[in-house]
Amino acid sequence: MNSNKVAIVTAASRGIGAGCAKELAARGYQVSLIARSDRVLYLAQELNGIAIQGSISVFEDLERLVQNTLNKFGRIDAVVNSFGDPPRSELLDIDDEMWLENFEMLFLSVVRIAKLVTKPMQEQGGGAIVNISACDSQEPELGTAFSGTLRAAMEGFTKLYAKRYRADRIRMNSVAPFFVADSIEELEGWNVPSDLMWGRPTTYSELAKTVAFLISDDAKFITGTTLKVDEARSAAI
Repeated sequence: MNSNKVAIVTAASRGIGAGCAKELAARGYQVSLIARSDRVLYLAQELNGIAIQGSISVFEDLERLVQNTLNKFGRIDAVVNSFGDPPRSELLDIDDEMWLENFEMLFLSVVRIAKLVTKPMQEQGGGAIVNISACDSQEPELGTAFSGTLRAAMEGFTKLYAKRYRADRIRMNSVAPFFVADSIEELEGWNVPSDLMWGRPTTYSELAKTVAFLISDDAKFITGTTLKVDEARSAAI
């Protein structure tokens, strides 16, 4: 069995997912990636990892991802559940199909991959899962309806899973950032405030360092929580 730690990262062809994959690979993790774009295959090659082209909303693709990871590396130490950006729609213009599509992506994919990786993690003595949420998940905004509903549910599942599997030393946390981008131009069309703490968004690599901390043994007593990386934008204490 491979002695290096192994991390699965979803939606890893670009953005937050790609940033996490690069950070974890730089820290010595062997990475197993999934995304709908074929760019994920080239990133995996660059990072000496493996990848499949598929969707986190399709259970069979998640099964294939987990099985390929176990076949190649023999273990799964960490999972980073990253996602594409959900659409910004007028609340009652969201039809049933769009609700269900985003429910599968933002919530059900987390439940499904947890079901697939929990037994391997139990058998090896533990593991860590980090879900990428958003800072408005518990303070709903009309412009981002899916965060205020489906990501809120995801964070509730995070707490329940953490309670259920803490005895197995399997941890699950969520990270809830504000704006994340490598340049302000990436955020065109978003209502970006002019008073950002450092005059720019959090970069993908900076957020990835927070994710890497939560996965690491330095955070071994942290589970079931949502860590906000939002410049104190949220009102909640």
